Amino acid sequence: MKTKILLLLMSIMMLSCSKLLNKDPDFVTPDTYYNTEEDLKNGLNGVYNRLIDPNGRMYGRGLYSYFVVSDEAFFKSISINNIRVMVMDASHLDIGRLWEVLYEGVNRANLLLEQVDGVNMDLKQRDAIKGETLFLRGYYYYLLADMFGPVPLKLTSTQSPNDPYLPRAPLAQVYASVVNDMQQAEKLVNDIDYFSYNERISKTGVQAILARVFLKMAGAPLNDAARYKDALEYADKVILSNKHSLNPNYKQIFINHTQDINEKKECIWEVGMYGNKVGTVDLAGSMGVENGIECPSEAIGFSGGAMKITAKLYQLFGTADTARRNWSIAPYRFVASGGNTIKSNFTAAQIYDRNPGKWRREYETGSKARSFTSTNFPVIRYSDVLLMKAEAENEVNGGPTPAAYDAINNVRRRAFNKPLGAANAICDIPAGQNKTQFLATIQDERLRELCFEGIRKHDLIRWGIYVKTMNDLGASITSTAPTAYKYAANAGKNTTERDVFFPIPTTELTVNKLIEQNYGW
Repeated sequence: MKTKILLLLMSIMMLSCSKLLNKDPDFVTPDTYYNTEEDLKNGLNGVYNRLIDPNGRMYGRGLYSYFVVSDEAFFKSISINNIRVMVMDASHLDIGRLWEVLYEGVNRANLLLEQVDGVNMDLKQRDAIKGETLFLRGYYYYLLADMFGPVPLKLTSTQSPNDPYLPRAPLAQVYASVVNDMQQAEKLVNDIDYFSYNERISKTGVQAILARVFLKMAGAPLNDAARYKDALEYADKVILSNKHSLNPNYKQIFINHTQDINEKKECIWEVGMYGNKVGTVDLAGSMGVENGIECPSEAIGFSGGAMKITAKLYQLFGTADTARRNWSIAPYRFVASGGNTIKSNFTAAQIYDRNPGKWRREYETGSKARSFTSTNFPVIRYSDVLLMKAEAENEVNGGPTPAAYDAINNVRRRAFNKPLGAANAICDIPAGQNKTQFLATIQDERLRELCFEGIRKHDLIRWGIYVKTMNDLGASITSTAPTAYKYAANAGKNTTERDVFFPIPTTELTVNKLIEQNYGW
C-alpha cells in the first residue's frame, strides 16, 4: 500500500468473536477511544488492515495462491500432504488462521459501526467512513460465505468472553446481510473521483463487488437465478458511470502495480501493500514472489518460481492471443550463468516449466527484499465488470445480446491490441452462439483475462463445475505431461465434492458446540 493510505497495525483493535469468535477486550474501551475524526480514520484503517494478514493468509499471498487452487496453475515440487495439492483437514493452521483473520475484520467493523455516529465531524465524510466500514464487514462475510459456506452471523462487537456462541446462519441469510451492508455502503461512500488512488472503496467499487456477489448468489450453491438481473444492474451502474475504462495496454496494468502506480480507471479497487517488511511496518505482500518468474537474483527480484502454469491454460490462448499470453505466462526465466543472472527463454516444449508473468519483479523500482514486495493486489478490474455484464446479459435474456458481445469483444480487442469499439474479425467472438455456447465462451475468456488474480476457483464453484474441471485436469496431466511434471496432476486428482468449501476449523468446533462441520470433513 502506498503513502496515501497506510493501513496502520492498530493496537486499539481487539481480535474477533469466539475464541476466534469471543476474545476478551484488552485495550481502552471503544466508547472512550472514538472521539475525533482522526480516531475514526485510524479505526477504519484497522478494518482495512485485515485484508493483509502478516502471515500471508489474505491478499498478501493466500487468496491468490494456496487457498484458490484451480486449473490455471500448480506448485513446484509439491506432490503430497499439502493444501496446495488439496490435502488438508480441519486442523490445518492456515485454514484456521484465515477464519480468524476474517472474523477479526468483522469485529473491527462492528466496533467502528457502533461508535461512528457519535463523533462530531463533517457529516458527509463521517458517512463515508461508515459506508466503507459497512462495505468491509459485508466483504469479509462474503469471503467467509464463499469459502466456508454458512457461518455465524455476528453484527455486534464482542463485549465479553462470555458472549453467547452463535450457530451457523443459513447461507441465504449470510448473503442477504452482505447485500444489505453493501447497498447501504453504496449510498454513503465517496465517488472514485474523490480519491487520487484506488485503495479505498468507492461507489463504483461497491457496485462492482455487488455485481460479483450477485453472480455468486445466482450460481452454486444458492442457485438463485433471479440474481442474474441484479448482477446485470450493478455491472451496468459501473459501466454507465463513465468513471472507468480499459487500459489500452494490457501489460501496463501489471507494470503499474509493480512500480507502485495507482491507476484507477481499469483497477477499480486494489488491496494496498506497503514496504517489504524492512522496518516497523508489516504490510508487505508476496506479489511477484509467490506468483512470479523464477529468478535467483535479489537485485533483479528474487522468486523461487513456486507457481507453475498448466498446459491447459497455455493452450487456451491459442495461436493468435499471444500478446496477452506472453505477458500472463512468462516466456522466460532467470538463471545464473558465469557469475551473472540472465534471461533464459523457454523452448516450445517447455510448457510446464513456465511461471505466471503478470507481476514481474524486474520492473520494481527502489530497494528490493528477497521475499516481500509493495505490489498491490487488484481485487476487481474493469475488464471483470465487462465480462460479468456479458455473462449476466446471456443469462437474463436466454442468450447473448449485442451488448453482451460488445462487452466481451472489447476485452478481447484490448488483448489483441486492436481499437476498442470497432468490430475486428481477428479477435471478436463469432456471432450466432446460443446461451450454452456463449457461457462456455465467457468461462474461457475469464480464465484468459483474469488468470492468477484469485478468481478462477470461485468462478468454477459458482458454475457448479469445480470438481469435474479439477478431476479432468488431473486426468489430462497424468496422460500428457512430461514425466517430470506428472505430479502436477495431484491437486486435480485429489479434489472431491467436499472441496467446494473449506472445513470449519477444529479450533472453532472445539469451543462452539452450536456449529456443525461441513460435508465430507
